[in-house]
Amino acid sequence: MVKRTRKGDELVFLPLGGVGEIGMNLALYGFGPEDDRQWLMVDCGITFASEFDEPGVEIIFPDVRFAEEERRNLVGIVITHAHEDHFGALLELWPKLKVPVHMTPFAAGLLEAKAVGESGAPEILVTRFTAGDTLKLGPFEVEAIAVAHSIPEAVSLAITTPLGTVIHTGDWKVDETPVLGWATDFDRFRQLGDQGVRALISDSTNVLRDGSSPSESEVAATLTELVAKAPGRVGVTTFASNVGRVRAVAEAALAAERNVVVLGRSMRRAIDVAKELGYLDGLPDFLDQEAYGYLPRDKVVALLTGSQGESRAALARIAQGDHRHIAMSAGDQLIFSSRTIPGNEKSVNAIQNALARAGVKIITDRDALVHVSGHPRRGEMARLYEAVRPEVAVPVHGEALHLSVHAEFARSMGVKEIGHAWNGKMLRLAPGPVAEVDEVFTGRLFRDGKLVMEPEKSGAGQRRKASFAGVVAVSLVIDAKGTSLAEPEVAVIGLPEEDERGRTFRDTVEIAAANTLEGLPKARRKDIETVRDAVKRAVRGAVNERWGKKPIVEVLITVV
Repeated sequence: MVKRTRKGDELVFLPLGGVGEIGMNLALYGFGPEDDRQWLMVDCGITFASEFDEPGVEIIFPDVRFAEEERRNLVGIVITHAHEDHFGALLELWPKLKVPVHMTPFAAGLLEAKAVGESGAPEILVTRFTAGDTLKLGPFEVEAIAVAHSIPEAVSLAITTPLGTVIHTGDWKVDETPVLGWATDFDRFRQLGDQGVRALISDSTNVLRDGSSPSESEVAATLTELVAKAPGRVGVTTFASNVGRVRAVAEAALAAERNVVVLGRSMRRAIDVAKELGYLDGLPDFLDQEAYGYLPRDKVVALLTGSQGESRAALARIAQGDHRHIAMSAGDQLIFSSRTIPGNEKSVNAIQNALARAGVKIITDRDALVHVSGHPRRGEMARLYEAVRPEVAVPVHGEALHLSVHAEFARSMGVKEIGHAWNGKMLRLAPGPVAEVDEVFTGRLFRDGKLVMEPEKSGAGQRRKASFAGVVAVSLVIDAKGTSLAEPEVAVIGLPEEDERGRTFRDTVEIAAANTLEGLPKARRKDIETVRDAVKRAVRGAVNERWGKKPIVEVLITVV
C-alpha cells in the first residue's frame, strides 16, 4: 500500500451494533476527511428478541440507514465468522447495501444453505478468503488472522491504512488443542505488534472471568466418557454451528458403538456444509430422525437443536411429548453441551424440568465439562495484549459492565489510551489522541412474522402492555346529536372476571361507558373524539380503581 495521506484524513471506528450489548455485531471503519470518507463494514449480525421485552418478535436487526446513506463509499463487507450474531442479518440487510461480501468457505457455505431455506433470499456476491489472505478494499488492506472459536474458520482482522493498523479481533479464544480447525495465530499477532498496532478492538464477553478456558478436546473426552457409561438413549443439544462439538459427539458415539441421529434443520444444514468441506471426514453417516424409533436404546445418540429453549426447536417438542419421531423417558440422559444465553433461562429451565419429570437425567456444564466458551477469559486476553501491545484499546462485544471492566483491564496491561465505544458513537483512532468526533443514528429493526419494521411501528410495545394489563374494547352506537342508541358492547380480554366484591369487570366497563356518555353535555356529545377520549379515561379509571391496573382501552363509535 502506498503510504499517502491527504489533509484532513482520519481513521474512525463506528459501531452500529454489538457495543453495549451482546449480539447484533456490526462495525464500520472509515478512512478519509470528514466529508469524503470511505467505509469498510465488519460483520452484519442479529440478536434474538426477548419474549418479555419484545413479545412476538423473532429476530432483531441493526438499523443500517447510515450505511445506506454512505453506500457509494462502502467498499465491502468482511465477515469474521458464521455465527448468527455476526452474519445472520446479511440476507435481510444486503439488498439495502449491495456491496461485495467477503467470508471464509464455511461461512459462505452456511449462507448459501440458509438462503435456500428462505423464500426470496437475495443472491449475494461473495468472495471467499481464508486465514493468511489479504484483501485490498479501497484504502484498507485487510489481513485475516486465524483464531480459535466455537465455529470453524473464525478470523481476526488486521486492518491497515496509511494512518496505522487496527486489529479487530472478532470472537476468539486460546485453544491449543481444538477438535478441529485452527489455533489462534499468536506468532502473527506478535509480528504485527512488533510493526506497531494503533488500536485493538477486542472481545469483552468473558472479561469478568479469570484464568483461561479449557480446550474443546477436554470437552470431547468428557462426552466420550458420558456416552460410554449411559445405560439408555443419549441426547446432546448444542449450537448447530459448533462443528467441533458435533464432531466430538459423533466420535463419542462411534467409540460407544452408537449411531448419531440428527434433529433440526439448522443442525442438518451445518453438518452438510461441514461434510462438504471435509470437517467430518472419517465418521459414519449421520442418520435422519426417522431412524430413532427402530434403534435400540443403547445404540443411539440424538444430536439436536434447541439448547436455548427455542419453542419451535426439536428439544422443546420432545420435552412437551409432541415430537413425531423422538421421545425420551426414564433412564435416558440429555446433555446440554452449551451455556444458556442471558434472557433464555426461563425457557431452558422449563424444558429441563419437563424432561426431569419424565425421569430423564439432565447433564449441564454445572455437572461436567460438557461445554467451554468460545470467548477469552482474562488470562487469554493478557496473552493477546502482550503480543499486540496496542497504543489504543477499544472494548467491544459486551454489555456496559463488560466494557467498563475490559477498559480497566487494558489499562492494567499498560495501554495508555482507551476508546470508549458505544453504538452510534464515532471514534477517531488516528491521527492524534482517540476521541469521539461524531454521533450517527443507530437503532433496531424487528422481524415480526413476515414483516421487518422499526420498533415503534411493530406493535410489540402494545403487546407487552397488554400482557400485563389486558385489553378492553367498547363499542358505542350514537346518533348525530350524541344520543346513545344502544347499550355499549364490551369485550374484556386478559382482565380478572370479578373484583374483590364480586362485581364483574364487564359490568364495571359497561356502567362506566354508559354513565360517561350520559353525563357529557349535549354540545360535547356531538364531537366524536371528545366522546371517545372521555369514555376511554372513564373506563381505564374505573378498572384501575377496582383492580389497580390500567388496561389498554379502545373505544369504537358508530354514528347512525
